[in-house]
Amino acid sequence: MPPRLPLAQAARCCQASLTAARPSVPASSPTSSLISLFAALSVQTRSASILASLSDNRGAYHKRIRKGRGPSSGYGKTAGRGMNGQKAHGHVKPWFQGGQTPLIVSHGRKGFVNQFAADMSELNLDKLHEWIEAGRIDPTKPITPKEIIKSGIIGSSIKDGIKLLGRGKEGFKIPITITVSRASGSAIEAIEAAGGKIVTRFYTKESIKRLVQGKSIHTDKPLPVGKEHVEEILAQARSLKKKYYRLPDPTSRWDIEYYRDPAHRGYLSHQLAPGESPSLYFKVPTGGEKVKVVRAEKVKASKTGDAVSEKLF
Repeated sequence: MPPRLPLAQAARCCQASLTAARPSVPASSPTSSLISLFAALSVQTRSASILASLSDNRGAYHKRIRKGRGPSSGYGKTAGRGMNGQKAHGHVKPWFQGGQTPLIVSHGRKGFVNQFAADMSELNLDKLHEWIEAGRIDPTKPITPKEIIKSGIIGSSIKDGIKLLGRGKEGFKIPITITVSRASGSAIEAIEAAGGKIVTRFYTKESIKRLVQGKSIHTDKPLPVGKEHVEEILAQARSLKKKYYRLPDPTSRWDIEYYRDPAHRGYLSHQLAPGESPSLYFKVPTGGEKVKVVRAEKVKASKTGDAVSEKLF
């Protein structure tokens, strides 16, 4: 209900406003007093109606549904669950399969998810060729993860490394020098067939971030090991005007073996001696043909009773 104001107060307010609007009409006339009275009532009614219609914006308030509080709400008794069934009177576990023999029992567990596997960003040759043709990547300069990420060819997200794949190898004819984390055999063949060079290097997610931010200097040479290299490395670091983070080298056996393998064009392959295997555990068998000849001679000698030549041993 609109607020009730004293009639004298309302008349005085309206009389002052009306006098200011019509100075030629005397304020003491009965017409002016009657007009001011109705004006006061209309003003107060309008103000009261505005106050009475105040409300929240649409969608600012949502009525709370109270279930199980009687039939008047529409959600009483069964609270919207119905009368029968397991969903009405209990919780159904997400792996429940209706009572049948669970599939994991009938078929067993197969495979696993390697939680320690490196998450690589994939880059195909056809996409790389398209970016080079568009001028987004300069083929005359060495292409490193920094240039690849800044060009936006693999998106803005930085992962554990970049793997080069061979889709579109038939149309790739641009000689480039590229360094990535890993590369497929078909991608290596396509780049070298076009007259380019590819090197695989070990990176981590943090090291790639530092490369993009300019906190590290890219190099495809590992940190030399030995006391004789300490002074040289320190002199190079002191000659720089700014301190940079060095790129990490692999520490796990799998990574070391991968980057020692010349077939992967690893940057550690120069550490292998001629005939040495990239594996840290298995060694390349030597003299296999000679062993076979010796065994054959032994078998033949045991049958005929002759002595085996010492040269074979």
